[in-house]
Amino acid sequence: MNSTSVAVRRLHRVCAARGIRFGTAESCTGGLVAALVTELPGVSDCFAGAIVSYANDVKQRCLFVPAATLRRFGAVSAETARAMAVGARRALDCQAALAITGIAGPGGATPEKPVGTVWIATSVGDATAAKAFLLPSPPPGASRRAIRRAAALAALSALADAIEDL
Repeated sequence: MNSTSVAVRRLHRVCAARGIRFGTAESCTGGLVAALVTELPGVSDCFAGAIVSYANDVKQRCLFVPAATLRRFGAVSAETARAMAVGARRALDCQAALAITGIAGPGGATPEKPVGTVWIATSVGDATAAKAFLLPSPPPGASRRAIRRAAALAALSALADAIEDL
């Protein structure tokens, strides 16, 4: 069993045990988390759906991220990640959600936000939290895929952890 299926099975088990439906809001991963989740048969009892909000206007319209948050902090920030997670719960009518926003590269980086900078947020119950990751960048050509995959796995684990901590 690979690390992906272990992470997905764990999240499914945690959600099923607590009767929780979850959803995802993804930017830099482009729906990869949802794709990984839906590989597991039977996950539909816990998985509400996903919103891929690559563009800022989609973050605003579909996830209710305030324009002021995007202007002040940028799309790759704790504030935006938290707003995306809360917005996903609202839009998908679920009890828990994860959100991912980051810079998968090879472009888009700044000195303050290098390639591999990813914010992952979880929203469960009354708690919404975000954590920054600086994911290692493997050799050119493989970095974007590796960063997206590492971010997806980290997000699955983060949501399972948050639900277990209820």
